[in-house]
Amino acid sequence: MAPVASFVHHSNTGKVAQGMAFHGVLNVNKPEGWTSHDVVQRLRSGLGIQKVGHAGTLDPHATGVLPVLIGKGTKIAQYLLGWEKEYGAVLQLGQRTDTQDAWGRVLEESPVESVTEDRIRSVFATFQGSIQQVPPMYSAVKIGGQPLYKKARRGETVDRPAKTVVIHELEIQELKVPEVAFRVVCSKGTYVRTLCEDIGNVLQVGGHLKWLQRRRVGPIHVDQALEIESLLGGLEFSQRDGAFLGLDQALGGFPAIEVDRDDARKVLHGNAISWDRVVNSYLEPKALPSGEHMVRVKQKDGQLLALGRGPVFQTGRGGAVLAIETVLA
Repeated sequence: MAPVASFVHHSNTGKVAQGMAFHGVLNVNKPEGWTSHDVVQRLRSGLGIQKVGHAGTLDPHATGVLPVLIGKGTKIAQYLLGWEKEYGAVLQLGQRTDTQDAWGRVLEESPVESVTEDRIRSVFATFQGSIQQVPPMYSAVKIGGQPLYKKARRGETVDRPAKTVVIHELEIQELKVPEVAFRVVCSKGTYVRTLCEDIGNVLQVGGHLKWLQRRRVGPIHVDQALEIESLLGGLEFSQRDGAFLGLDQALGGFPAIEVDRDDARKVLHGNAISWDRVVNSYLEPKALPSGEHMVRVKQKDGQLLALGRGPVFQTGRGGAVLAIETVLA
């Protein structure tokens, strides 16, 4: 049976505490107007848990899935950032803004009467697959050691190198010019507001993002997301309902191995173990990628111990090893 995580109020302190110790990823529905940091701070203080973080920032005006990392879940953020993401969005044609969304200053307006539905659908089709995006000035991307948004707030504009992102799916769901509602599934690092501006520029009328909801991050869906106030009110949930992912479940994209007691002791101290023994203990042999890769290291009873990387060839080790990157037990 999947473990249940619950929160109960302490009547003498007014604080909220864990009904049991748990570590992993909470599926939280970020409200409009909140920053991702606001959510973390509210849950940290409201639940009385010190180790709280998040994986994948959402803009303040966007809503939807925010993976909130609890306890040892804060150790795995870097491994979750690669999850693909799905959004629902609305493109507003005919206006270009300095923030590429509806909350910025309008820089340019153009009539849209000449833009046909067929032309819009044709342009959308060209944005599927691998594309180049220039990160927006109002973003956390760092140039010269400083986030771009700080430069933008001072009225500065700097050259930003384009990067490759992947648009796996791009589907128009409702088209009522000047608005286009669409669904997009994309790789990490994709800016949906930049996608909106780029489509508007190709259509030669400009455009910006009017509305955005993140519907999915990896295996986490907005339909199962928890409202912040429900969490603070003592909600109970389990790993089966998609509201909470334990560490092993969250890292399920990596193949797993089992180790014996002697190797388990080494792993818990962060020490490398023989790659030959690792190769013979894969639980999911069909899932093995080629070359160096990450694996979940587990005890015979199924407990997750760590994340390791291998095969790593170390001088003087007498062969390849599995290097332990993050101890999680």
